[in-house]
Amino acid sequence: MSTRIDDYGAVVYDLDGTLVRLAVNWKAAATEATAAFAEAGVDADADLWSLLETAPEYGLADELESILAAHERRGAERAIRLPLADRLPHRGRSVGVCSLNAEAACRLALERHDLLSHVGAVVGRDSVATHKPDPEPLLTTVDRIGADPSETVFVGDSERDALTAERAGVAFAWADTVVDGGVTAER
Repeated sequence: MSTRIDDYGAVVYDLDGTLVRLAVNWKAAATEATAAFAEAGVDADADLWSLLETAPEYGLADELESILAAHERRGAERAIRLPLADRLPHRGRSVGVCSLNAEAACRLALERHDLLSHVGAVVGRDSVATHKPDPEPLLTTVDRIGADPSETVFVGDSERDALTAERAGVAFAWADTVVDGGVTAER
């Protein structure tokens, strides 16, 4: 089975690994994050995204968000444009970005590559109360671009993106399978 992206009235893209590659030093971000957890007396032996899940229970959500957002903004300033970004603009089609990165970093990366004006909405990790794979960020993006979930395709590069789309009732296409004409093959 294949999905023809061009048949959908709206397209929502993940950002990092899909439209651009943020030049984030994730090792430095993880070191800073685990140090913040250790300073609070919390064993932080997990990956960054697991820490993001557990930070609220230790009162570290704001501090972790600040650490991650700062690293992501620096990475956005040096982001590399990926080939899929050349599909923008989608004439006559609503376009949004839904990312696990901070909204400000998303906007910086999109602006750096002259893509922001082609995007009707940007929803980042800090834009709504939940983050991917919860469906809320994707559904919020779809709503903000004035689209219907059943007429939208989400293009991403991770299992988290695929799960987000499934939970939101939105079609999904893997970024690395999109080819000319918008046709994708299932993995």
